[in-house]
Amino acid sequence: MNASLAPLVATAQALMAPGKGLLAMDESVGTCNRRLAEVGIAQTPENRHRYRELLVTTPGLSEAISGVILFDETSHQSTAEGVPFVEVLQGAGVLVGIKVDAGAKSLAGHPDEQVTEGLDGLRERLAHYASRGARFAKWRAVLKIGDGLPSRACMLVNAHALARYAALCQEAQLVPIVEPEVLMDGGHTLARCSEVTGEVLHQVFEQLYRQGVVLEGMVLKPNMVLPGLSCAGTASLEEVVDATLSCLRRGVPAAVAGIAFLSGGQSAKLATARLNAMNLRAGSQGPETALQANGLPWPLTFSFGRALQQPALGLWAGDDVNRVAAQKALLHRARCNGAAAQGTWRPGMESDGLST
Repeated sequence: MNASLAPLVATAQALMAPGKGLLAMDESVGTCNRRLAEVGIAQTPENRHRYRELLVTTPGLSEAISGVILFDETSHQSTAEGVPFVEVLQGAGVLVGIKVDAGAKSLAGHPDEQVTEGLDGLRERLAHYASRGARFAKWRAVLKIGDGLPSRACMLVNAHALARYAALCQEAQLVPIVEPEVLMDGGHTLARCSEVTGEVLHQVFEQLYRQGVVLEGMVLKPNMVLPGLSCAGTASLEEVVDATLSCLRRGVPAAVAGIAFLSGGQSAKLATARLNAMNLRAGSQGPETALQANGLPWPLTFSFGRALQQPALGLWAGDDVNRVAAQKALLHRARCNGAAAQGTWRPGMESDGLST
């Protein structure tokens, strides 16, 4: 491997540090406003700023969080004392990342399907974010399961965009977080989700190979294999673990630095329990043990948004009297997920507030 890639690989490995994962707080303005509204908070720029300041200034965050994904608006903001959020995170020992896609748009000629846009001007934007301290970036593609969906065209165009984004990131010495999300929306079965997720991963890694992306310097952010939210049947914890690990073994090259699951609409506790069960199955008490146990070549961790933030947001409710309690709730969820990333979480941690 080219020596110039060593810092990139080191960053990817740091993101996948044992017992740590990613906090995704890269919601767009619209999404963040909707989440504020759900708990009765006025949808204003000031409230978005206050909430995001609460998150980035949480004491002890680096105990279980290796990196934080920011939205453009957040990346340029500062604390009430005038300290840039980026510097706050860096000072806490947390790597700074940035969402760089422009969102999913309707895919021409394919009703009810979308393609993620944002490649125009991306090289310049990546250079800007890198100059401001970013060490990694994120791009999300969304694929819907339905009657005849996703189409091959939708899979291919999104895989190609993910690969072009990833190559541009590595050119800028930023680790790309590659996020092909098969949505939970719909009535599809666990088996159908497994089939689609496997095909999506195949297409993504084919395009990454064609674009010359160095797998050791990237992180995959996939969905877990789950039945649709309106599926008549249910799937047990063991069935989800079996389906997800089987899909990943077949579709993800061993060279990839790590896998950080998205939560995708799962509840906070259920996402934690499923991540923990996967690492228990892998025998993971750290990367070496996982490799020795059953051949998993990459660590499994989390890159959660709502599943990390929602308890804190509900507690805060826009009132800074609740700020400390909300930060403790965020840290608690991070610790629980950090334990799950090593297969050491237990249900009692949810009630005792401890992660050890």
